[in-house]
Amino acid sequence: MLDNTELIKLSAREAVRLLKAGDVTPMEMVDAAAERIKFVDRYVNALPTLCIDEAREQSNKLEVPKQTGPGWLAGLPIVVKDLNEIKGVLTTYGSQIFSDNIPHKDEISVSQLRRSGALFIGKSNTPEFGAGANTFNEVFGKTLNPWDLSLTCGGSSGGSAVALATGMAWLATGSDLGGSLRTPASFCSIVGMRPSPGRVPHGPGRNPFQLLSVDGPMGRSVGDVALMLDAEVGKHPNDPISLETPLTSFQDAVDNPRVPYRIGFTRDLGIGPVDSEVADICASAAARFAEVGTIVEESKPDCNDILEIFQALRAALFVGVRGPLLEKHRKFLKPEMIWNIEKGMSQSIGDLSKAWVAQGALYQRLMEWFEDYDLLVLPTAITPPFDVNRRYLDQLDNHVFDNYIDWVYVSYIATLTSSPAISIPCGFTSNGLPVGIQLVGKPRAEAELLSYAAKLEEILNMGQHTPIDPFL
Repeated sequence: MLDNTELIKLSAREAVRLLKAGDVTPMEMVDAAAERIKFVDRYVNALPTLCIDEAREQSNKLEVPKQTGPGWLAGLPIVVKDLNEIKGVLTTYGSQIFSDNIPHKDEISVSQLRRSGALFIGKSNTPEFGAGANTFNEVFGKTLNPWDLSLTCGGSSGGSAVALATGMAWLATGSDLGGSLRTPASFCSIVGMRPSPGRVPHGPGRNPFQLLSVDGPMGRSVGDVALMLDAEVGKHPNDPISLETPLTSFQDAVDNPRVPYRIGFTRDLGIGPVDSEVADICASAAARFAEVGTIVEESKPDCNDILEIFQALRAALFVGVRGPLLEKHRKFLKPEMIWNIEKGMSQSIGDLSKAWVAQGALYQRLMEWFEDYDLLVLPTAITPPFDVNRRYLDQLDNHVFDNYIDWVYVSYIATLTSSPAISIPCGFTSNGLPVGIQLVGKPRAEAELLSYAAKLEEILNMGQHTPIDPFL
């Protein structure tokens, strides 16, 4: 019998295998997570809302379906981002406006995981309404990077990333509009995947047809992320863009990794600054694909207008989804939220039409680029983790960013083209801070992307870097 220390070090796939075999019980897994959370979270503030008792009760009611698919989690405890609603569990969205909000039902992504045998042990911290890539809010405070407690863990899925990096959970939910899954994955040395829109059903929401923001899996390895994606996918009647469950599991793609024929690497998409050490680490990691016969070239699609497109469409989305809050609760909104909503309100229909047309042209340029390349590879984040007390990265070297979100510009290409993207650990700076490399695949080609990511993970062979205890 494994003790709690051994249980928290298991991969999610190993844990599920033991659960399926009956070698460990869901209750034992919940107890192991609870003990770890009690010991660790006081240092990092990743899981401000716990539902351990609910998870124990849920474990007693867990019913194994007659046929279990590849995404059956068999009672594995997971963490849910505080933007996702769990029935009967406090969900604040990181906002004082909703500091007492108790949802009456699961949202779609949570219900999918519940049906897949997940147990929910806690809500992970997020910036206010997930806006910004540094996890802090006025309800629960700051979440700290476990590699250095003075630094940011990234955002907006920062609490989820920290919970994984510190062994408090085996899997965690995340969401991604402007790198919200990918940036904290890079900053915490875990794996985060942004799927194509519709791959993971979500909502219901005010704008169910939008294609910019998606839910996705986070884990400690590519294989664990594939497992969670298998658990999350499936068509749902209340999500009009949701996709059917693929015929082949994503874990199969990971277990039989393919070698890309040709990849294109770019340090910066040709449009902004990147920390030189981060760029060098990512370039070295990408070059290692050549060891298995891949042609590695410096190449990128034309992204000259990506900043303008993203800001226009993001601002419009903020108006539709969060605009009413500005009218009723302005004093409770952080300045960055107010700026983003008001930017959207100041745009004309002509401005939006121009952005939509430009987005279409960007998509076509990327598809033409993918005719010659299997994968676009670039840094996940342009900088290592920075001071947690900086609300956002306002300057890098001599470049001053125009607003609170432009410093995550390397995430925009996947978002605007509905392409899946994944961040995997690829190295550490001279100061011992994690660096992630981002792989962008063809739209709806999650299996292919996971296959290539698994191959690079195998090549890099970084070993097991989580769970970690750097604060001890």
